Amino acid sequence: MAVPLTYMLLLSLLLFVPSFIQSSPLQDPELVVQDVQKSINDSRRNLAFLSCGSGNPIDDCWRCDKNWEKNRQRLADCAIGFGKHAIGGRDGKIYVVTDPGDHAVNPKPGTLRYGVIQEEPLWIIFKRDMVIKLKQELMMNSFKTIDGRGTNVHIAGGPCITVQFVTNIIIHGINIHDCKRGGNTYVRDTPTHYGFRTLSDGDGVSIFGGSHVWVDHCSLSNCRDGLIDVIHGSTAITISNNFMTHHNKVMLLGHSDSFTRDKNMQVTIAFNHFGEGLVQRMPRCRHGYFHVVNNDYTHWRMYAIGGSANPTINSQGNRFLASNDNTFKEVTKRENAGQSQWKNWNWRSSGDLMLNGAFFRPSGAGSSSSYARASSLAAKPSSLVASLTASAGSLNCRKGSRC
Repeated sequence: MAVPLTYMLLLSLLLFVPSFIQSSPLQDPELVVQDVQKSINDSRRNLAFLSCGSGNPIDDCWRCDKNWEKNRQRLADCAIGFGKHAIGGRDGKIYVVTDPGDHAVNPKPGTLRYGVIQEEPLWIIFKRDMVIKLKQELMMNSFKTIDGRGTNVHIAGGPCITVQFVTNIIIHGINIHDCKRGGNTYVRDTPTHYGFRTLSDGDGVSIFGGSHVWVDHCSLSNCRDGLIDVIHGSTAITISNNFMTHHNKVMLLGHSDSFTRDKNMQVTIAFNHFGEGLVQRMPRCRHGYFHVVNNDYTHWRMYAIGGSANPTINSQGNRFLASNDNTFKEVTKRENAGQSQWKNWNWRSSGDLMLNGAFFRPSGAGSSSSYARASSLAAKPSSLVASLTASAGSLNCRKGSRC
């Protein structure tokens, strides 16, 4: 069906609203953030229905298919970035969660925990909307997908998801919030093994020594520690299309300054919306190689992107909107090092859109070959961030129609 010319003109104007705002100073500088925020929200409302043909390579891969519900495992072929080879349970059976209950040692068939601990690949879906309050950390086994599409699933109010020393995990379309500490008790991680767990941190998703992991289209908020932490030798990770709000320490990438095994860590942060109520660590990086690409930063209090221990950070095509508080205009923050040290760290900003006085402090050689190891996909222009991130977070997918 032909698209009316007036519609195309309107869409073009919406896509470039931020550029107009940046180049048109307001009489009252206190109105800058309000004006930009209104434009962002207006553009999101108009763009959110563009589920396919949006330019977002992940969404364009599968959301045009009105029979997505019958082709669920096709999603595994749509990953991008350093975690693009995460296949989850693509080659296994469909497992349906019918029971929101939980038992940490003797989980019942039909519960989420029973599915994620199995040895064989499984693509895990949900029979209906549910809130799952886990008794202890959800210890995932390798080659599993948790797929919340078509239902409204919340993992909340208890310990949440742990990906420890396993590989090929996909977590998609889940609301993860209000996560608490667990532990000092026994937890099962396979059908034949359970062990004693010390206290957990209370992360939304904790990736500990994991590889080939993809977290996509989740909504995360208000956890005790991090929303998503990637530590202890983890690598080949993509964190994409997520909507994160109301949290302090959002995302930690790297275990500690002294844990040098994280020097091989590679993480892609793409098409996420960092929304209201966030303070810092979007992400905070150590040692490894980090590609931060085409994300929308509409709130931060302390800083957006930070790090220590000489990480390589490649920021491309993002949109950064600073608050009116002049204390928090800088996007970046170096920690645990003086300028004589961090001036050699390779941090660069390329094609980022800076609004309301936001600024990125680059460092390092600039053309260092290390950026090749911190590059995982081609960045889109920052003027397209509104459309690329318009559907960030868990989706309202209905069977029989495009998601």
